[in-house]
Amino acid sequence: MPDVHFRLARPGEDDAIRDFINSHFDMHLPLINRPEFYQFYFAGPQGGAPHFAVAEDADGQYLSAAGYIPAGQDPSAGVWVSIWVAAKGHNGVGLELMDALPGLLGTPVLACNNIRPATCKLYHFLGWQAERLRHYYRLGPPGPAGWALAVPGDAYPLPVPAHDLDLEPVTNVAALEALGMPETPHTPKKDLWYLRRRYFAFPHFHYDVWAVREGGRLLACAVTRTVSAADTGCVPVLRLVDFIGPDEVLPRIGYALNELLRRTGAEYLDCYNAGIAPEIWQRTGLSERLPEDGVIIPNYLTPPLRDNTEYYYFVNQPDNFVMFKADGDQDRPNLS
Repeated sequence: MPDVHFRLARPGEDDAIRDFINSHFDMHLPLINRPEFYQFYFAGPQGGAPHFAVAEDADGQYLSAAGYIPAGQDPSAGVWVSIWVAAKGHNGVGLELMDALPGLLGTPVLACNNIRPATCKLYHFLGWQAERLRHYYRLGPPGPAGWALAVPGDAYPLPVPAHDLDLEPVTNVAALEALGMPETPHTPKKDLWYLRRRYFAFPHFHYDVWAVREGGRLLACAVTRTVSAADTGCVPVLRLVDFIGPDEVLPRIGYALNELLRRTGAEYLDCYNAGIAPEIWQRTGLSERLPEDGVIIPNYLTPPLRDNTEYYYFVNQPDNFVMFKADGDQDRPNLS
């Protein structure tokens, strides 16, 4: 497209990009219109360029904009796409911008958590992977009156793995930095900058970061978030929102995860994930919820919505790629 120019945003373009998105998106987006969200996800460091790429015509008018969230201090670690908007009649330009984004950022891995199912075919056109995000869960014991949130259907709980590796709490940034990062075969290549920012500096939720060690060597990091009974209005829920490390470590913390489920008194533990085989999760003690199996594991909890939520995602390089609930702009409060 010789009359279209693709580039990264420049310092000071925040308001113009926000106005363009508000004019061309089909709903009011809290991500760009609530200052606390915009500052966390998109504002550049110390007044630098915002985390957007744009397509513009020969007159410098925006035709499309895409907001992104780095998975590491250097974009080469990988990038989560968060917002993608095209002006009416220019969806093709929007797709061209998405295709150009890895090159503009110098990143090999581009992915997005929570796309519209109908757009999967657009990413298939680019040769990318786009599909449903799998959902896994482990039920705790029911309360005296039964299940307050979950509908277990005919599912049987999987065996608890034998006690092996423990979850050691990482209580602050200093402890995290002393640990360093575990080796992982997966992409994106999250780093300490990302973990500090995502789980210790996030202004809305408290996360529990856990180290998994053997003989003093760091094997993996896991991140959970407990939704309290006060927040749901009935029972706590435990969410596994991130895991960094080799797949084979997950079953070795299955016992520890079940103990955490017991200690928190949660009705269930759940996890959305792409890239780790269902067999690994089964060995960890988590069952897979399938779209038509009659099981309900609610996702929206404040207030509770006793229904399933299906997420879809895309990734341009699926080899060794993993995605969890907290990746990108997900696992945040639902603010209007």
